[in-house]
Amino acid sequence: MHVQEWLDTVPAVAVYALVGIVIGLESLGIPLPGEIILVSAALMSSQHAGIDPVILGACASVGAIVGDSIGYAIGRKGGRPLLAWLGRKFPKHFSEGHIATAERSFEKWGMWAVFFGRFVALLRIFAGPLAGVLRMPYWKFLIANMLGGILWAGGTTAVIYYVGIVAESWLKRFSWLGLVAALLIGLTSMLVLKRKAKKATAQQQTAGSEPEPVPAAD
Repeated sequence: MHVQEWLDTVPAVAVYALVGIVIGLESLGIPLPGEIILVSAALMSSQHAGIDPVILGACASVGAIVGDSIGYAIGRKGGRPLLAWLGRKFPKHFSEGHIATAERSFEKWGMWAVFFGRFVALLRIFAGPLAGVLRMPYWKFLIANMLGGILWAGGTTAVIYYVGIVAESWLKRFSWLGLVAALLIGLTSMLVLKRKAKKATAQQQTAGSEPEPVPAAD
């Protein structure tokens, strides 16, 4: 079956629900490909008359805001032991180096780390739980969370949708091009963060291995 024919068989409600749930779970702190799902769905909406990009963007925004808020509540209640548990369950995502990098971002930028973190693949997972662990005032978190969620979800949907409309005749033959581009963008951002995380881990290990100064004898 041609990809376009398959897309026409997908119910719009299923697409809205999938996007909202996956992005919500990712924002809550579960490592899922939320950005890839959103880009794929937005591209689909440009070729599927039954999928409304406005509703799609709204579902993505709600998923992002609600998921982040739940993650904040869990992080505030679980505290540091929660981060340690996540590190054991998801060592590739919640390693000490990744957490240290995210913490420095929060200490330096505060609520803006929540806002800009929405646009970085790995930080989207950390933002809610870590803001709760660090006990950021909820009103600050909520403002940054809402602005970042709406701008990221709505902006991504709009850009991909209009790219799909403009290049519709071309994308009918290469309808997964947007998915490949999203994978490359996500991979690049994760590689950058991993490099920073490794550097932070090395610095911590170096600091921990330095011998304590011996007091001079009287």
